[in-house]
Amino acid sequence: MISIANYQSEHFAGVDSLWKGTFPNDTAWNVAAMAIPEKMRFQPDLMLVALEGTLIVGSVMAGYEGHRGWISRIAVLHSHRHKGIGKALISEAEKRLLALGCIKINLQVVAGNSGVVGFYQRLGYQIEERISMSKRAPEALPS
Repeated sequence: MISIANYQSEHFAGVDSLWKGTFPNDTAWNVAAMAIPEKMRFQPDLMLVALEGTLIVGSVMAGYEGHRGWISRIAVLHSHRHKGIGKALISEAEKRLLALGCIKINLQVVAGNSGVVGFYQRLGYQIEERISMSKRAPEALPS
C-alpha cells in the first residue's frame, strides 16, 4: 500500500537516494542537500513523498508564487514505476496548489528526458511553445 505524505526530515536519506538514481547528472543546486532545506523554508507542505511502509518510493516538489504553480522534482523508484505512484504524487500536488488559488500549473521536462512527455500528457498537461531561460542567483545579484 502506497501513501502520500508531507516530507519530514527523516525522509531525507530516502529522497536523496531516489534523486541520485533518478537524476544522475543533476546540477549542484538541484541535489537534495541543497534543494530540500530551501524548500522546507518556503511552502514545506508542497514537498511530498510516496511511502511504501517506511521506504521512499517517490517524491514531488511543488510551488506557488501567487500567479502560477510549478511541479518539479517528480521521481519514482525505477522498481515502482507504472504503478500509479507518479500520478498519485502529481494529483496530490495539484490538489494542494488548487487549494491555494492556483489556476495554472506548469512543469518542465529536461530535453534528455522527453520520454516522460506522454505521461504528463495523459494527466492533462500540454506542450507550450516556450523558451526556458534562467539565471543563477549569485550572478543575478547586483555587485
